[in-house]
Amino acid sequence: MISLTSEVRTPYHRWWAGPKLLGLCLFTVATFYLDTPLSTGAVLAVLALGYLICGLRFARQGLRLLRPLIWVCMIIMGYHIAIRDIADGAVVCLRLAAAVAAANLVTLTTRLEDMLDVLERLFTRLHVSPRIRRRIALAIALVIRFIPELTRKGGTLIEAWRARSTKKFSWKLLLPFALLALDDAEQVAEALKARGGVE
Repeated sequence: MISLTSEVRTPYHRWWAGPKLLGLCLFTVATFYLDTPLSTGAVLAVLALGYLICGLRFARQGLRLLRPLIWVCMIIMGYHIAIRDIADGAVVCLRLAAAVAAANLVTLTTRLEDMLDVLERLFTRLHVSPRIRRRIALAIALVIRFIPELTRKGGTLIEAWRARSTKKFSWKLLLPFALLALDDAEQVAEALKARGGVE
């Protein structure tokens, strides 16, 4: 199964998945209590240092995973510029970048199997039925599995557009991208059905 775990070995790979996931939850909650560009920027700088400690190759992987945020942050900043509240817009964008960067750091350094094992133990303690546990674990695995696959197919669509047109790619690519995603979902559903479905 494809996952987002980095092939670059780092000290973070040796940390247990449970504490990392708990730390990520606490960090994300704490980040959204920061209310100035300086404090949120400082947190993001510490995260950047955490990536750089593991080498430039690992840091570049983390930076590539932040690219989808560019358009989101542009929309957020455009709105806040329109209402003349640039400082709050900067805080929102920096909070979002810090939360996603921290999540990427955990994902890049934690095996999917280890994360699912943590969830399995948590559901067991919460007395969630085995049937529901299996379904949740499968859903999480499929989401993580298809993130890089859909990203790759989206990039292929953009490259095809650029090869056939001098215009910048537009919203018109959303329909073929959605059709590709639906086709993948249908194939996975058929494969699960052929194997007996999800109990």
